[in-house]
Amino acid sequence: MCGRFSLDVDIDFLIDRYKVIKKIGEFNSKDEIFPTDFSPVIINRGYNELRVLKWGFMPSFAKRPIINSKSETVDIKPTFKNSFYNKRCLIPATSFFEWEKSGDNKIKRRIYVKGEDIFSMAGLYNIFRDDNGVEYYAFTILTTDSNEEMKPIHYRMPVILPKDKEDLWLNINIKNPVILKELLKPYEQSLLIK
Repeated sequence: MCGRFSLDVDIDFLIDRYKVIKKIGEFNSKDEIFPTDFSPVIINRGYNELRVLKWGFMPSFAKRPIINSKSETVDIKPTFKNSFYNKRCLIPATSFFEWEKSGDNKIKRRIYVKGEDIFSMAGLYNIFRDDNGVEYYAFTILTTDSNEEMKPIHYRMPVILPKDKEDLWLNINIKNPVILKELLKPYEQSLLIK
């Protein structure tokens, strides 16, 4: 599960980090991004493009935004299948948040990728219509089973892509679900949990 994340960097940092050629939208760094907020994502159109999109798929049947999608079923669920094959994105983050149960209380934990200023969560994007019929782009974050560090806090975590796998995830010419789903596993490197 990933219900909030942070992106404490500016657009210029993202343009450099992701070798962005085209930028659509504006963004100011945020210590906490909530569902339905707008945040930068990286998509590939033969070049890397940064777009500021709304967080949460909102298909017509949904009563609230779908902010996460299970990686195990993303290639077969109708809401996500087309995006899985054709509209994959990277969601830059500097940390994400999860709530650890401690008796009757919940402790808000901030999780970083150890040794990295920024990391990329695997995501999907698509086009939706608001109540007035106006089209807008939105994204959802893919989740997977928690790794050993996260298990004491929550049984799910966002899919964090190693830097050397980001281009593979973005490559829309790759349609083989076996290759793509191999990327959607628990993060193997160290996390820093505060």
